[in-house]
Amino acid sequence: MKKFKAFATLGLASIALAACGAQTNETVKVGVVGDTATQIWENVAERAAEEGITVEVVTFSDYTQPNRALEDGELDLNAFQHTAFLADYVAENDSDLVPIGYTFISPMGMYATEEITDVESIPEGASIAIPNDPTNGGRALLLLEAAGLIEVDDAASYTPTVDDITANDKNLTIDELDAAQVPRALGDDDLVIANTNYAVDAGFVPREDAIYIDTDHMDKVSGVYKNTIVAKSENADSETFQKVVELYQSDETKELIAEFSADTDMPIWAEGDDPQADFQTIVGE
Repeated sequence: MKKFKAFATLGLASIALAACGAQTNETVKVGVVGDTATQIWENVAERAAEEGITVEVVTFSDYTQPNRALEDGELDLNAFQHTAFLADYVAENDSDLVPIGYTFISPMGMYATEEITDVESIPEGASIAIPNDPTNGGRALLLLEAAGLIEVDDAASYTPTVDDITANDKNLTIDELDAAQVPRALGDDDLVIANTNYAVDAGFVPREDAIYIDTDHMDKVSGVYKNTIVAKSENADSETFQKVVELYQSDETKELIAEFSADTDMPIWAEGDDPQADFQTIVGE
């Protein structure tokens, strides 16, 4: 399996504990995607240093690499994906990765060219770019359904494809692209449906720029879109990893999530969460 090299940049989050009088007990490498996640996890790394844990943040440019890197032992944890994405990866790759803590639920937003100001003004035959991976692409189609633009087969659950579209009264054209490229397709396409991290990295302010955000209608958004911190199953109960989860799940992190996502991402952890049990329910569906 190809190792990540050129695609990843090591965030400057390795903390020199000697400088603050603490002794390093263990190093934990965490893989993330995008600039905003890197900044949040670098802050977690600073707090981890005070607990004697060196957290190294490894930043990737897309969703295809961090799970492979975790399986290969290049990472100890990753934090970039929602539960549905992880479930799909595990099923497709016979993987032993599991979630060990929740982080936030990230809205998916629909962005349009200047001529389109709201859902009602989307013209006949408009083109829409969506992510091409099964879970994020499926979520984009469910967003279009929730907005009243298409209908999809209920049997497809949370991973419908374009082949599951059962009604498309406006004859919309669906353009499937790598998730990282979707926001930058606006202009070539009339609309784009993008994950928040990529939208923010591309300069969008979701609450100001999106004409529709799916988490504004939480009754239509599945819990499978909770983002997670992920480990190999054999390491799921590691005290060090659980401490990293605890450090992430803090009021300080909540403030950073609000700051870096332009008040769009929603912290989703709660006392008594059991992400592994939740995950097993999803995998069994």
